[in-house]
Amino acid sequence: MNMQQANQQGSKGATSTRKSNGAESRKAIALVHGGFVDGSGWAGVYNILKDKGYNVAVVQNPTKSLAEDVAFTKSAIDSLKSEVVLVGHSYGGVVITEAGTHPQVTDLVYIAAFAPDKGESVSSLIANPPPGAPVPPILPPQDGYLFLDRAKFAASFAADVEPGTASFMADSQVPWGVDALAGAVSEPAWKNKPSYYLVTSDDKMIPPPAQRKMAERAKARVSEVAGSHSIYVSKPREVAEIIGKAAASSN
Repeated sequence: MNMQQANQQGSKGATSTRKSNGAESRKAIALVHGGFVDGSGWAGVYNILKDKGYNVAVVQNPTKSLAEDVAFTKSAIDSLKSEVVLVGHSYGGVVITEAGTHPQVTDLVYIAAFAPDKGESVSSLIANPPPGAPVPPILPPQDGYLFLDRAKFAASFAADVEPGTASFMADSQVPWGVDALAGAVSEPAWKNKPSYYLVTSDDKMIPPPAQRKMAERAKARVSEVAGSHSIYVSKPREVAEIIGKAAASSN
């Protein structure tokens, strides 16, 4: 159940969710999806976290521009009225890096995600891929939006996801705006807030070495799991576990 308690940082009120047995209070959690998909992919992670007593919001970003996605995310944070663990997958990592400066955010969790520094964007981070790195099957822009080749979607984005689900993800792609890829971070939240990073060692979208490098730069606490870029769909328990560690931390 939700309870009102004083925010430790000052005048802001905080809503903490407690387990049904009256156990310790918990931070709220906001889940931010990446490009080509919507928030429905978080369903497995969401259900696990809710069962553990967390107050969870799933942010439905339009993925048209970084500024708009950050505004949607900050609105979701405001609605939680508590300390928040902000979680981002893939491009969602750029969003949480920018939106994570919100005063309610205590921790950042990157799930196979971009973690840009000041002035960086998805476009700049993928401009010079390491030799031999898989090339994501991104089709040429159509009216300012990007899609993945549906025939190659599963192999590149969701290789360990149940085939029927991976097929649905391919056929229900959300257009990813070129402007969102070009959106540069102004002030990286990871420079001032604790960060966690889940590296996916079988990722064909963001090369694992690039993930490790970004995690190291952000001084994140790193976990590594064998899985595809869609680890949040295929292995929700592992993803929920790292989010739980961030939520249980005291800053």
